[in-house]
Formats: sequence, structure tokens, C-alpha cells
Amino acid sequence: MIGLLKKLMDNENVDGYVIPKNDKFFSEYSFPNRLKLISNFSGSAGLAIILKDKNYLFVDGRYTLQASIECGKNFKIFEIPKIRPFDVLNKRKNKLTLGFDPKLFTEISLKSNFKDSCNLSPINKNLVDEIFNLKNNYKIKEFYCLSDNVAGEKIISKLKKLSSVLRKKQIQSIFISAPENCAWLLNIRGFDNPNSPIPNCQIILNNKNIYFFSDVKKIKKIQSSINYKKIKFYGFNEFSKVINNLKGKSFSIDRNSCSVFNKSIISSKFNILNETDPCYELKAIKNKTEIKNMAYAHVIDGVALTKFLYWIKNKKNFNFTEIDAEKKLELFRKKNINFLYPSFNTIAGSGPNGAIIHYRANKKSNRKINKKDIFLCDSGGQYKYGTTDVTRTICFSKPNPKIKNIFTRVLKGHIAVFSTNLNKINTGEEIDKRARFFLKKINLDYGHGTGHGVGHFLNVHEGPQAIAKYNNVKILPGMILSNEPGYYEVKKFGIRIENLIYVEKNKNKVFFKNLTLAPIDTDLINFKMLNNLEKKYLFSYHMETYAKIAKFLNSNEKKWFLSLI
Repeated sequence: MIGLLKKLMDNENVDGYVIPKNDKFFSEYSFPNRLKLISNFSGSAGLAIILKDKNYLFVDGRYTLQASIECGKNFKIFEIPKIRPFDVLNKRKNKLTLGFDPKLFTEISLKSNFKDSCNLSPINKNLVDEIFNLKNNYKIKEFYCLSDNVAGEKIISKLKKLSSVLRKKQIQSIFISAPENCAWLLNIRGFDNPNSPIPNCQIILNNKNIYFFSDVKKIKKIQSSINYKKIKFYGFNEFSKVINNLKGKSFSIDRNSCSVFNKSIISSKFNILNETDPCYELKAIKNKTEIKNMAYAHVIDGVALTKFLYWIKNKKNFNFTEIDAEKKLELFRKKNINFLYPSFNTIAGSGPNGAIIHYRANKKSNRKINKKDIFLCDSGGQYKYGTTDVTRTICFSKPNPKIKNIFTRVLKGHIAVFSTNLNKINTGEEIDKRARFFLKKINLDYGHGTGHGVGHFLNVHEGPQAIAKYNNVKILPGMILSNEPGYYEVKKFGIRIENLIYVEKNKNKVFFKNLTLAPIDTDLINFKMLNNLEKKYLFSYHMETYAKIAKFLNSNEKKWFLSLI
């Protein structure tokens, strides 16, 4: 397939072609996944450059090992941000001309990746699509509206909040290009992503109307259900026509999700304001109903995960594989009628596969789980009213002291995050240091952020909040994040402990509270390394979890759980 692409490059008179992971909506789960089609790389983020003489793949620290396994034979792999495309291209003798699909890149992504290292040539057809003859031959599934008891806030209220922000910033019109923000604003959901209820759509909003762009075959239900008369519906191909008919001088776009293609259409008539879409911040602060729904989703998800953990920890016949474990966990989740599908591809990594941070078992990699393995399971569910994401690392026999000590340091970091005094420390970069502190004391670390924002029945990963080295967004009441420090030893084992947490304010105190309800494997803990406050946290966490899910467990599961406390 790469050979065919190189022939098409010749036809377009370019020296290379750039293929990102994202689709034109810049969502985490792209359709089609062109990067995987051309490279076999299945990670959630990456960029390929196909040249006539070489093929390059750029991935972040989560995926370097995975990329080398999946496509190392055909691609030279670089870890970003240590090495970026412009670093590699600047070393070439001649300045190359690279073709790209303008619908798949933002101006900021082109600048940050390439700077002035090459000439960039937009090609208004996708060369990967040409090779694979990709067409929209998938089933049409209509968008639908959330009820008020799930969304917790009416559309008109959200529009007032957004309009207030726009007035303060003197923004006349705004292009909301990220589908998840459109979904939040209009309380709608859809079926356009495999792991999140995203409706692929985009919005233009001004002081008169909302112009809603989507596949027109998907909008019948919401047209009749949305009680807001100022919404006008269009197909994506009518975007240019609508822009030409609008009045005004300035137009706000989000530079992280507005494509070069759409920006060129808007800028042909309006002055562009590069502003972050205010919906991100508004959406990040969950209302009381959303928190309540997320909490209940975690009760039923905790029941499924606890039953799974009991099953796998007490299994006498070890004749099962990673994929068997993954399927078994999904079966436990499916027993609840409100479970829809996993919120991401389950990571079920045993032994050396656990060291691959975003591992996905397949027929080739699938290992039979051994009693001596450390098993890392990172999974989540989409329920009709909430999203979950949880990681547990477990052992099946007595672990060696080294692993036990490292697991305990990861646990200490996990507890340190939860215990943060948010009145004093309230940015992700500051909290991230607390998570790594105990590992760094023995010169260990992990190559991913400590936590990401989480959507309410939306994307399992959302911003702007995160617990990460370079995130200085203030952590505010109502935000939901993951708390997931870890450690990975290549070709040996992986450790990660993840809970979802939310920020609560009581009187003048701001603090984290746990959403996730599932036991932590005490067989992996060196209790001598825990101080009294850490021991108290562990005891309280297990007691709270047991109290909330015990009525759903059978007598053997209860007995096992109580033995952990």
C-alpha cells in the first residue's frame, strides 16, 4: 500500500505525504483510521510522513514500544516531543515539498510539526482514501437528545452562559468545530465513535441563529425533539454557502480543532479571532446532576470490576489468555442493562505486555496468563448516564520484593494526588509532582501524564484540565479527572493504579473525592512503606467501596473483599 501511495505522490508532484491519526473532526477515535491503514500503528495519537526513500512515524512516549512492534520494519520511529518532524526534515539536504489533506490539519498543528523545514502543499483529496477506495458505506445512525435528568441543564441555560462569554470577549460569531462541544451545548449524542457517544457535527453560533452542520440523514430525531427554534440544519457541503450569507466583521475559531480547509473558507470573508472554544471550560465544570449520574455509573461499574477481580484472582485453572480476560470483564459489565459499550479499547496486559502503556491484545500478541505474571487491566464503560475509566494491577502469586516496593511507591503517589490540599495546590503540573515524588526518590518515573479530564457520557479523555507536567489549568469544583500514576519495565511488567476523582467544595474547603469503586490488590502492597495516613486512606477507601457495592455481591465475593480490608 505504501508503494501505491508513492505513485500517487508522483502524480501530485510532491516529495512526500503526511498522514495524521485524526479525522476531520479531530476526535480521539477517528473514522477512517488512515494512519493505521497505511502503517499498521493502532495507537490513539501519531503522525506518519511517507517520503520517496524513507517512512517516518512520530508517536509520544506512551506508544514508542507499541509502534516498534506494530510497524518498526517499515518505519523509522521517533518519540515526540523529543524529536519532531521539523528536526528530521531539517537534516535533509534539500527542502522537500510535502502534500497534506487540509481537512485533517489545523494551522497550529502544521506550524508546530513542520515550522519552515519544508514546503507544505494542500491536496484537496485524500491520497489514502484513493488507495483504499474509502466510501461512506457505514450504517446511518441518527443523533438523539438527552433527557434533562441525564444532562442536568437545559440548552437555553447553556446558550446563555456561552453568549455571556462571547459578549465579554466581543465575539460576534463563533465556529464550534469540536463535535463533543456541540454535543454538550445542545444535549445531544450519537453513534459516530466506537467508544464515545459523539455525534459528528459542527456549529456556527451568532446572536441570531445556530447553524448546525452534519450528515442530514442523522438529524430527524433531534429536529423534532430540540425545543429551540433558532437552529437551522445544513449538510457539511453547505458550509461555504452559509459563511457567504452571514454578516459581520469578526469570527472566532478554535485553532486546535478548526481545520486549515474550514479556516480558509471563513477567512475569505471575516477577520479571524483565534480563541479557545469557551465550551471546553464550561463543559469541564460538571453540574450536580452530572456528578450524581457519574457516581451511580461508578457503582454499577465497580460491581462489574469487583466481580471480575474476584473471578480472576481466585481462578484455579489458569488456562486463559489476555483476550479471554478482556471478554470476561465485558461480560460482567454487560449484565447491567444501562451498559452500552467500552469507553476505550480495554488494556489487558500480562507480564511484558503490561509494560506497553496503551497495549491492545490481538491474535498475534495475545499471551496466556501465567500465575507468576503481574497483570495490568485498564478499562472503562459508557453507560446511559456516565463514563468510567479504571486501572487495577494484580498478582496471582507472591510477588518479588522489588515489584512490591515499586507498586507501593505508585500507590503512595496515587494517595498523594487524592490527598492534595486544593486550596493551596490547584494546578495539574503541581499535583503531578506529588504523584511522581516517591518513584523519583529511587530514580524511577513514567512516560505519561498522571491524569486527564473525563467527560460526562462523552469522551473518556477531555480538557482543558489535566494532571500533567505542563498543564497549568486551575483545578476547579465540578471537574472530573483520572488519578493514574504508574511504572513500566520494558519486556518485564507494568504497574498502574487509576481512579476517577472529582473536585468538591464544602464551605471554604476544596478537595478531591473518589468516583471509582473497586478494590486495590493488597497482595502487592508493602505495608511497612506506608505511613499511618496512607494506611488510613486505604482502609477508608475499601470500607466506602464495600459499603456502596456489597449488596450486589454474592457471599464468596463479599468474604474475599472483606479479607482485603
